[in-house]
Amino acid sequence: MKAKQFGKGYYKTFRAGIEREWVTTNGVGGYAGSSIIGAHTRKHHGLLIASLHAPTERYMVLSKINETLKMGGRTYELAATQRKGGKYEEGQKYLQRFIYDELPQFVYEVGGTFVTKTISFEYGKNTIAIGYEIQNGMYDMEMDFVPLFNFRDHNEGSKLKDLKFDVKLDENTLMLKPLNTDKDVTIQFFASEGFYAKRKTLFDKNMELQTEIDTGMSSADNNFTPYEVKVALKPFETKKISFVCTIEESFCKDAFETIEKNRKRIQNLIKQADFQDDFADALVQAADQFIVDRQSTGYKTVLAGLPWFTDWGRDTMIALQGLTLSTKRFEDARGILKTFARYVHHGLVPNMFPDEGLDPLYNTVDASLWYFYSVYKYLEYTKTEADYEFIKNEIYPTLEIIIKSYKEGTDFSIYMDKDNLIHAGGDFDQVTWMDVRVGEWVVTPRHGKPVEINALWYNALKVMEELAVKFGKDAKEYSELAEKVKVSFNQRFWNEEKGCLYDVVDEELMKDKSIRDNDQIRPNQIWAVSLPFAMLPAEKEKQVVDTVMTHLYASYGLRSLSYEDKEYKGIYFGKLHDRDAAYHQGTAWAFPLGGFITAYVKVNGKSKESIARARKLIAPVEDHLMDGCIGSIAEIFDGDEPHISRGCYAQAWSVGEILRAYTEDILCNE
Repeated sequence: MKAKQFGKGYYKTFRAGIEREWVTTNGVGGYAGSSIIGAHTRKHHGLLIASLHAPTERYMVLSKINETLKMGGRTYELAATQRKGGKYEEGQKYLQRFIYDELPQFVYEVGGTFVTKTISFEYGKNTIAIGYEIQNGMYDMEMDFVPLFNFRDHNEGSKLKDLKFDVKLDENTLMLKPLNTDKDVTIQFFASEGFYAKRKTLFDKNMELQTEIDTGMSSADNNFTPYEVKVALKPFETKKISFVCTIEESFCKDAFETIEKNRKRIQNLIKQADFQDDFADALVQAADQFIVDRQSTGYKTVLAGLPWFTDWGRDTMIALQGLTLSTKRFEDARGILKTFARYVHHGLVPNMFPDEGLDPLYNTVDASLWYFYSVYKYLEYTKTEADYEFIKNEIYPTLEIIIKSYKEGTDFSIYMDKDNLIHAGGDFDQVTWMDVRVGEWVVTPRHGKPVEINALWYNALKVMEELAVKFGKDAKEYSELAEKVKVSFNQRFWNEEKGCLYDVVDEELMKDKSIRDNDQIRPNQIWAVSLPFAMLPAEKEKQVVDTVMTHLYASYGLRSLSYEDKEYKGIYFGKLHDRDAAYHQGTAWAFPLGGFITAYVKVNGKSKESIARARKLIAPVEDHLMDGCIGSIAEIFDGDEPHISRGCYAQAWSVGEILRAYTEDILCNE
């Protein structure tokens, strides 16, 4: 995989340097991340954010390490930090290059001395390894390392009064036990070189976080700094120094062994996927960041987005195809399918597993229907009799329960109406992916019969028909009902005036309780074309794709609402209320671009010209891998040009759907 490299031109100023971020994960819900100059801009930036109960209960443990070089009678601060009041400590001036290949790497140069810092998790553990390779210049040199410790929820900041620890030093290992918590955690910090010196200043105060300022959140953080590690080097001496921070009882103390092992693990994932294409290879690595263990089930699950989301049913079922099937991680796919099947309740796949071991939340109509698509694609990729047996014995009974529940009616006003279409939602419930609600303000009410839900319903019935035939069961119930759904769908959803599909039919308005067919142009209709089993005539499919292209395509994704709509909001920025108002009212989402690419190739054929045009439509996403969060794809973008990335800096269904569409619809047809 081609490394992504960023020289001084990318951070000529401090503010320019914090525009790009990086993240790396440990496979159990923990992560590390910051900006490419090492300056934190979020509460979620740090070197070790540990997951205490995989993949949840995430806590900031090690914020960063501030490095100082002393040589030739001068002192050079390598740390980059924004302080309260808009003051900057500009260590990025000495940063020669930031490199992101399998892992993040910082290369500093001062007076002929080179310092290379590489960061890696010991995969599967809450253990972060920081390896320093130092090539000293012509002077005697001392390098000081100040670790910034914390123990807080990764969504919160710390005040000085929160930073209470019992501290012990045992030779080369510093041990800290947080006192202001009921969590039984011991932080260990190991240094392979140097000696620990007590610091007069016990706290790093008033680190200011610019992204928090931009989003109207509390923007200051403080950290605990009881010791610094001092390392001396003679002229032209070379040293490798390992720092390891962990909350585990056992861990590897050689940072470079951990780094090499993790590099090989990622390289093997790329080799297993076998695309031999830089864009696809980068997405294979990005996909790995979201696939994690869930302690409560013993199987894999999918983090919906970094840095703050946990595992959501809807997001998982949409992302699964790209994250696990395109990458040939079939065992992970099986585990995920088993996990969510186990928790189906009243025919509903859980929308979200909560952080503290409470009951899952089931407020979604589409997760269960996307589950059928995931099963169908799983079998399409694996194609073995053993996998059909797995679906027959462990999954098919759950699919039967889901169909029965949707037909007869289940929670959240989800039921099959007399026209055989699925109705969903009522009152203040938001059960489709356009789910923002602020108090009693439902920003995008879609109660009624949403277009994508009924496209998914038809596909679920067709999947059941195929499986019933394969398993020697009676398929008549599913085939006959699917045909009725197809007829009703064509009668009710086609909007002749706009040449596309209604977004919701029989929509129930909350204010006056009236009923309407919602003709707003939204991206949900694209799945009526892209899903495996189509309901529309070919000429209408082409009209849908053309309408979506004209009104919704926005380089990195699809707008959630046409820019011509009077309710359109093209910028997602500011305080939470302002962002919520724009979230589904014009903000562009990356994941529907996958369905759009599939639909585009379908209706335009697989000629060289159409595939070349499809590649042109998806090409900006490859550029985005050098922007935002390096190597990954953001959740959302402004609907207005230049489509700045917003929200979660790395999103599972964004990566999954782009990887699926790129490899299935473009790469395989070139």
